[in-house]
Amino acid sequence: MSFSGSTRTLWLSLAGVALLFGGVAMLQIRIDAQTRDFATQKEELLLSSPSAIQKLSLGYDSLLADIYWTRAVQYYGSHLNAPSHFQLLWPLLDVTTTLDPKLVVAYRFGAIFLSEPLAGANRTDLAVKLVRRGIEANPDNWHLYGDLGFLYYWRMKDYPDAATAYFNGSKIPNAPEWLGVMAARVSALGGSLDTSRMMWSEIYESTQDPRVRKMALKQLEGLKAQSDEQQLDQLAAIYQKRFGRYPASTEELRAAGFLRGIPDDPEGYPYIFESDGKSALDPQSPVVIPAPAKAPSASK
Repeated sequence: MSFSGSTRTLWLSLAGVALLFGGVAMLQIRIDAQTRDFATQKEELLLSSPSAIQKLSLGYDSLLADIYWTRAVQYYGSHLNAPSHFQLLWPLLDVTTTLDPKLVVAYRFGAIFLSEPLAGANRTDLAVKLVRRGIEANPDNWHLYGDLGFLYYWRMKDYPDAATAYFNGSKIPNAPEWLGVMAARVSALGGSLDTSRMMWSEIYESTQDPRVRKMALKQLEGLKAQSDEQQLDQLAAIYQKRFGRYPASTEELRAAGFLRGIPDDPEGYPYIFESDGKSALDPQSPVVIPAPAKAPSASK
C-alpha cells in the first residue's frame, strides 16, 4: 500500500471516529433536552429499538452501552426523590444490555433498580427477565445466579425456582459454597424434603471444608428426623380414628401393629408423642430439626 493510500485510510478512520463522537454528542444533547421535559411530557427514549441503536453504533457497541448505562443510573438517581414509575428504566437497561451483553454491572444493579418496591420500579418481573438475559450471555458468572435466586426468594417467594437458581449457580467452577447451602435451605422452606436432602447430601459429599461437612450432616439428621415425625404423625392419626385417642408412645403404635419396631432418631433416641398426638424428639436428643425459615413479609 502506498503512503498516500495509508494516509487516506487513516483519515477516513479518524473521520469515522469523529462522526461517531459527533453523533454521541448529539445523542447526549437530545437525551438531556428530553430529560428536562420529563415533568411535563411522556418519557420516551430517543430510539426505543435496541436493535436499531446497535445498527447505528458503527461497531462501537460497548461505548454506547456505557453511555446508556450511565444514563440509566442518572435517570434512576434523579427519580428517587420524586413520585415516578420509572417508566424509562427498563428501556434504558434493555438498550444497554443489547449493546453490550457482557456488561454484568448493568444486569446486577439494574435488577436492583427494577425490583425495589419503594426506591425503584417495583417490577420484579422485569428484573428477573434482565438477570436471565445476563445469565444467558454470561453463563459462567455465579453472581447472576445468586441475584436470580434472591429475586425469586425474597421478592416473589417462589421457593422452588429460587432453589433451582441457587443450585445451578453452585455448579459453576469457583462458585462459593453458600449457593449450595442456600439451595438446600430454600428447598426446605418450600416443603421439598427430598430435594433438600439431595442437596445437603451433595454438599456433604463434595465439600472439603470440615465446618461445612459438619453443618451438612446436622441438616441431614434433622431432615431425617423431620421425615420420621411426619410418618409417625400419619400413623397417630390413623390410630386415633381406630381407638378414639392418640397413642401415648411409639410402643403403643408397635403393640397395635402399626410399627415393626421402636424407631429412633439419627442419634439413637426414641421419638415421643406430645399430648396433642404430634410426635417429637426426645428432650435429651442433640438432633435439631431445621425450623422452616420465616417467609419474608410482602412489601407494600
